[in-house]
Amino acid sequence: MKFDRIETISRSLVQHGPANDRVYLMKIHPEESVESLMDRLHDLALRKGYTKIFVKVPDSVHHLFLDYDLKIEAIVPQLYQGTEQGYFMGKYLNANRKFLTNNERKSIDEVKYTAMTAQKGLEQELATGYEIVRLGKQDIPTIAAIYRRVFQFYPFPIFEEAYIMETFHNHVQYYGVKYKREVIAVSSAEMDVASHNVEMTDFATLPKYRGRNLSYHLLSEMMICMAEKGMKTAYTIARSTSYGINKAFAREGFHFSGTLVNNTLIGDGIESMNVWHKHL
Repeated sequence: MKFDRIETISRSLVQHGPANDRVYLMKIHPEESVESLMDRLHDLALRKGYTKIFVKVPDSVHHLFLDYDLKIEAIVPQLYQGTEQGYFMGKYLNANRKFLTNNERKSIDEVKYTAMTAQKGLEQELATGYEIVRLGKQDIPTIAAIYRRVFQFYPFPIFEEAYIMETFHNHVQYYGVKYKREVIAVSSAEMDVASHNVEMTDFATLPKYRGRNLSYHLLSEMMICMAEKGMKTAYTIARSTSYGINKAFAREGFHFSGTLVNNTLIGDGIESMNVWHKHL
């Protein structure tokens, strides 16, 4: 599979490519010219035939993106430095990209309702024999192997050991659940050190061990570690039709922020994603 590329456009960090069929402004430079940047992103999308432009930006500049017909899809309070609100915004260049069937909307709403009404916290402790650990570079082959087994597609090349090695040098920490000395579930915390926020992501459990609330226990440990690291706000972009992962974040006290429509290549195609957040 050919993954989308990440590069600097103008002065900002952007992911784009045919896999997700979109341009994604991941991190805007503090001194960026929004007018110049949006001209380049829009031109790129038209040249490549991408059907969505997606941005994550702070409150101080989000109104400039509204001028380019981007619509707010999710809002995360205190995303930047623990004080400034963050916006996830999208522009659809193809009507099919923003369309959801009634069944799709119903499924997303049912998952969201189930998660938001779930009991906060779990009295159930991690079962005997299971252990939460921070993973190191020696675990990279295992991490990649689990991702290859669990996901058919993914928006980033987490199936490749070289990519995972690179993330270790870019403020990403991996966590795992071990059972009988074998790693059977993994997750990662992607820190934006300058902005003091962290994305809780890449949760994957081997099929044999699902139904044991392992994602919840991984998340609980990650929250403790990230608070110790000085992160002020945690968020996630979760599959909107996954009961398990949405419930895990809701039970850990995360708040629903919004739904990104037809946003991310994961599972067996492009899916809508739910954003959840929590101030640490």
